[in-house]
Amino acid sequence: MSATALTKETFQSSIQSGVSLVDFWAPWCGPCKVQLPIVHELASELEGQATIATVNVDENAELASQFGVRSIPTLLLFKDGRLVDQLIGINQKPILKNKVLGLIGE
Repeated sequence: MSATALTKETFQSSIQSGVSLVDFWAPWCGPCKVQLPIVHELASELEGQATIATVNVDENAELASQFGVRSIPTLLLFKDGRLVDQLIGINQKPILKNKVLGLIGE
């Protein structure tokens, strides 16, 4: 399973319940190309436990603006629709997985 691509139409309903990790990225962004495979691996490993999703900032500039995303990759963590953490730059899988599992365990 790979991460779910979100748009402004699907964003709110996708992060409403449980824990969600959303990767804001763009196809032209070098560091994003490093982060994206990690996010897709997490989507497979955490399937059924958390929502792992992506937002293409070129196609969804409104969402990026809404959350103050100024540099990419930016990863936002939500719990029950509420923003609880923000990570900027490339993050390794163990760090992301621990953050998601920590929120699930709260």
